Amino acid sequence: MTLRKILALTCLLLPMMASAHQFETGQRVPPIGITDRGELVLDKDQFSYKTWNSAQLVGKVRVLQHIAGRTSAKEKNATLIEAIKSAKLPHDRYQTTTIVNTDDAIPGSGMFVRSSLESNKKLYPWSQFIVDSNGVARGAWQLDE
Repeated sequence: MTLRKILALTCLLLPMMASAHQFETGQRVPPIGITDRGELVLDKDQFSYKTWNSAQLVGKVRVLQHIAGRTSAKEKNATLIEAIKSAKLPHDRYQTTTIVNTDDAIPGSGMFVRSSLESNKKLYPWSQFIVDSNGVARGAWQLDE
């Protein structure tokens, strides 16, 4: 990865870090487990969910994003996602982990949110999508709405 790409990615991330919870660089995030839904798994064109735990975040460089299950939240993160895609980071060493708080979705829209995640999982099978139906991560990590 070139210095220019790293600098561009850093510039994109800085505004979000200013408003996000103050996680410590080089430290693990406070542990959470998501048992209702959890990680979206694609196996032979079949989708399922499995329990997910933040302890599974070891072994790769990651961008961990926590977003509300609303279209407006997806739109706010579009620039970041485009920058990550254009950087063409190696999948064996890098992974985007997206936790979607469907507890913060518009009532009745959860089905559409999950359908959108399934489409994205087909397009980017190396990415990790976590469905947090109860807002566990937001509560444990004290994230703003």
